[in-house]
Amino acid sequence: MTVLALPAFVTGRRMPNLWDIAAILCVLGVLVLVAHAASGTLAPLPAANAVTIHLDPRWLPYYALRTTIRMFVALVCSMGFTLIVAPLAAKSRRIGLILVPALDILQSVPILGFLSFTVLFFMNLFPGRVLGAELAAIFAIFTSQAWNMTFSFYQSLTTVPRDLDEASRAFRLSIWQRFWRLEVPFAMPGLVFNTMLSMSGGWFFVVASEAVTVGKTTFLLPGIGSYVAVALQQSNLLAVFYAILAMLAVILIYDQLLFRPLVAWSTKFRFEMTSGGELADPWVLSLLRKTRLLQLLGAALGDVATAVGGWRLRIVPARRQSAGPPSRVVDGLWFGFITVLVALALWKIATFVAHEVTLAQFAHVLLLGFYTLLRVAAALTIVTLVWVPIGVWIGLRPRWAQMIQPVAQFLAAFPANLLFPIVVIVLVRFSLNPNIWLMPLMIVGTQWYVLFNVVAGASAFPTDLKEASANLRVKGFLWWRRVIIPGIFPYYVTGALTASGAAWNSSIVAEIASWGHTTLVATGLGSYIAEATNAGNSAGIMLGVCVMTGYVFVLNRVLWRPLHAYAVRRLTF
Repeated sequence: MTVLALPAFVTGRRMPNLWDIAAILCVLGVLVLVAHAASGTLAPLPAANAVTIHLDPRWLPYYALRTTIRMFVALVCSMGFTLIVAPLAAKSRRIGLILVPALDILQSVPILGFLSFTVLFFMNLFPGRVLGAELAAIFAIFTSQAWNMTFSFYQSLTTVPRDLDEASRAFRLSIWQRFWRLEVPFAMPGLVFNTMLSMSGGWFFVVASEAVTVGKTTFLLPGIGSYVAVALQQSNLLAVFYAILAMLAVILIYDQLLFRPLVAWSTKFRFEMTSGGELADPWVLSLLRKTRLLQLLGAALGDVATAVGGWRLRIVPARRQSAGPPSRVVDGLWFGFITVLVALALWKIATFVAHEVTLAQFAHVLLLGFYTLLRVAAALTIVTLVWVPIGVWIGLRPRWAQMIQPVAQFLAAFPANLLFPIVVIVLVRFSLNPNIWLMPLMIVGTQWYVLFNVVAGASAFPTDLKEASANLRVKGFLWWRRVIIPGIFPYYVTGALTASGAAWNSSIVAEIASWGHTTLVATGLGSYIAEATNAGNSAGIMLGVCVMTGYVFVLNRVLWRPLHAYAVRRLTF
């Protein structure tokens, strides 16, 4: 007699339970909120220069939703950009010669520089509609997120352990398989930490990104950034306090629902030979494991991802080990092509600026750039001395890292603009020099790049090496010099490189602070660009952006790139 096995759904093993119903209701609720917020993007643009932002706190949930959606759309675009650009820069020497300097330049361009020259393009895509301004704001947030994630992934791709790379070649994995089965998992811990940092970096510039300016016309998009801008303009301290509470609530929500589960999931990709100890799963992961339908869906998605990662695609022909050095003729043609492109770009920029900028003005802007360079160097020195030891301590203690993570995310996301009331009042009350005492605003925007990357490096430090150093009783200064600093150095260089670019970028916020009718200005390149933007001076914006780009490019070529090459050559496992 044949016994027919009933499907799992009929036996009840896969039937929805109460946890499934709760999870499905939450997902449907999120979809409804997103649809409600997205419907506002199809509305017509408000009247020019009209203040459409209400300071009534009842509007804050809606503004927070609009801002959060913009930031997550930008984050998805940044992740796609990272997964495409970083491998091209790391695996192709010739393409890397273009992409790495281009990333150096792009991360140094202030967000106001992007907005000044991209707003018209997005506005013309959807004329008269809010959607065009929304795309411009999302692109501006993208420029504050993408470079940090790309540099993190690039650093991981260039520091894959040699034995793992040799093993993948011995198993004859294709480039596609090696990418998804080796390189992406190896990069995952650092990439998750830098994704959190990029999300926080988007909050730092949200005030500038939600004020879309076309000529002398400004459109304030509904969002927390616009709410803060209006509150600062009207000197409304209570509204600033409400904005801080709204930011804290939003950050805690997506930390619990997204980033904390991602950090817990990424720990399984740590490169180590011994077990590092298991931590309790976040409550969201525990909740998902109690569901049935979501578990089934997750297993199906996992099977699809495994199958896609296992495709034996050959994106480019495999290079034979016996192949000789790259053709000098091809290299010469490639370098010539790059030289022509750079020369053409410089000629176009010089032609655009030369009509309205004199040689004396150019020299003055160079001097302003030097003042900002001094502030950037001082800020990075202070950040390194303070946050590297703290980051190592946190990274080596996973339980502490879990508790500190949401606090660090909130502090990293805290826009410097919200500190303007305190800074302006203190500086005016005690007659302090803005050229010196506005620098802490720059530190606010840069310290987290170093902290998050050092925490990621210390968290990924192999447990077997920690146990070996403990067994050999390596302690004190010798432990720092011989064990942990070499172990986290590639991560620190990535953090310092992006922090350097962020310091230059944040100078547009940190060198000019306004509260009501009082404005404090520090002499520097950031304040010059901010004032040129407010005046609608396109030539001044271009000149300031080009000078800032030149400073960052030279600094990266002279300092950070050699340090990164040294880390790849000498300090990889």
